[in-house]
Amino acid sequence: MFVGAHERQLDDKGRVALPATYRTHLGEHCYLVKGTDMCVDVIPSEAFEQFGRELIAKVERGELALNHQRALAASAILASVDRQGRVNVDEKLRAYAGLALDSQVVVAGNLTRLELWSPDRYARIEAEGTDDIAGVQA
Repeated sequence: MFVGAHERQLDDKGRVALPATYRTHLGEHCYLVKGTDMCVDVIPSEAFEQFGRELIAKVERGELALNHQRALAASAILASVDRQGRVNVDEKLRAYAGLALDSQVVVAGNLTRLELWSPDRYARIEAEGTDDIAGVQA
């Protein structure tokens, strides 16, 4: 499981070093894809393939629009984790999540996947989640 949150730097080539505790769960390859709330999801290969099968089934049952499947599949990138534990975040995914080169990135665990966030967006989402846990009404 992926837990915790860590601040990292996105380098000038669009790479981010993942915390060592996450690397063993990812293996040599993972998928990067548009995530909910404007983040980038980093998903282990096997989990992404299962997720894809579930998504296809939802579309076939009419529970989800085909355009959702198309957009998600088109955004997915198979990435290698290099020897330094870095993954390259594609330019389109960086734009989607508001991640600039040479800027801070929050790498947060979300149990089954990692999420890459701009610090401002992550602070907002984390505060909303904390309020939800505490039972605070918006």
